[in-house]
Amino acid sequence: AMKRKDGKRTAQLAGKVSLTTGARGVATIPKDKMGKMTEEGNWTLESYEFQDVQVVTPAPDVAIIAYTVTQNVTMDGKPQKLRAADSSTWVRGADGWECHAHSETFLKDVQGA
Repeated sequence: AMKRKDGKRTAQLAGKVSLTTGARGVATIPKDKMGKMTEEGNWTLESYEFQDVQVVTPAPDVAIIAYTVTQNVTMDGKPQKLRAADSSTWVRGADGWECHAHSETFLKDVQGA
């Protein structure tokens, strides 16, 4: 949904209100705003690759996923390659799985690693 900038699908996958943390701090984002944020903005997600994916299920209808991701994006017309460590908490409700919390930390590449 993010790669296609599909705001309707992104909103469907979001909780009624989602908590996010990242480079801009902490935010609560309502479902409809999440969809608009996906559609708007001068960015394009060209490609992505997950690594080190780990999932725990502390309850039957709760899943927490953590992973590293390499993303090729274009922001304000400038191509960039980003690496980040992300985690999301998903809850299964009447309408399927919804993301209720997402956190992203950008990683610095270690030379020689």
